[in-house]
Formats: sequence, structure tokens, C-alpha cells
Amino acid sequence: MNDERRAIIVDTTVFIAGFDVYDLHDEVYSVPDVEKELTKSSIAKLRLNTAIRAGKLKLREPSVQALNKARKASREVGDLLSLSEADMKILALAVQLKNEGYTPQIITDDYSIQNVAKKLGVTYVSVMTYGIKFHLKWLLYCPACHKEYPPDYKFEKCENCGTKLKRKPISKSPA
Repeated sequence: MNDERRAIIVDTTVFIAGFDVYDLHDEVYSVPDVEKELTKSSIAKLRLNTAIRAGKLKLREPSVQALNKARKASREVGDLLSLSEADMKILALAVQLKNEGYTPQIITDDYSIQNVAKKLGVTYVSVMTYGIKFHLKWLLYCPACHKEYPPDYKFEKCENCGTKLKRKPISKSPA
């Protein structure tokens, strides 16, 4: 008998794509911020609310420690600026559930979430896309003066000229 505790964490994509959470046999979680990303009277929001009312989907706010770990990992791979607060909390919830003894998997089409999930040792699966082909490590740079910054640079603008930073991959490994 397998007594492994398994959890599925879903992001906004799941509800937009019409993925049926009722087909999942594991515990299904998301974060309250996902609801904020959905349009008020959309069918996606209806799917989310129906799953919550039916008890199939549990919303949880991740701990500050888990959020810090997710931010650190996303900074290290250079995806920090590409993730919304909801995305960051999805990753943090995976970290928290993993710490609670679950084997978590994130269902998302967001390539930045997938990239950071790999760094955190969390599995992921796509809904509408094939998912990422490579895990990338990013470098931040200024498109105006060409100054380069490490992927964990905390600011969005160049310290020399004030231009919004962009990113480019500096290394990749097969997904």
C-alpha cells in the first residue's frame, strides 16, 4: 500500500484552459491570488469557484519562509522579474507542501514557473503547451548602455542610465 501524500498545485492557466480538476485524485491546491487574476464574470472564475465550493480545490496562502525560498530560487535563475505575485506564491506553496511531506506537482503553462520549479526540485506539467524544452539561467542587461547584471540583481532599472533592464539566457540544460 502506498501511503505517499501527493498534492497538485494549479495556477490560473488551469481554469482558463478548462482543465477538469475533478479528474485529479490527489489533493488540489492553489493560492488566493489566482482568483484575482481571473476576470470577474468569466467562465474561468466560475470553474475556480465551483471547485472551491465542491471541496475539490483548497486555497492556501504560503508561509513567509516558503515565499522567501521561492524568491531566492527565482532570483538565482533570473526569473524573478518575470513572475507575478500569484506565480511566486504558487511556487512558494509547492515549497511549503514539500516541507510538509507532500510530493507536489505544479500544473502550469508558465515557462518561468516551470524553470523555477526545476530549481526547487518540484515537478511540473503543462496544460495547453508542450512545456519548456530547456531550463535557462538568465543574465540581466541594459539595452541602452549594455551594462550587465547578475540574475539575482534586485532592481528593474539600470543603475547607470535608468533604462528598464531586459534579460537574455546565459546557459541552458535540457528540460
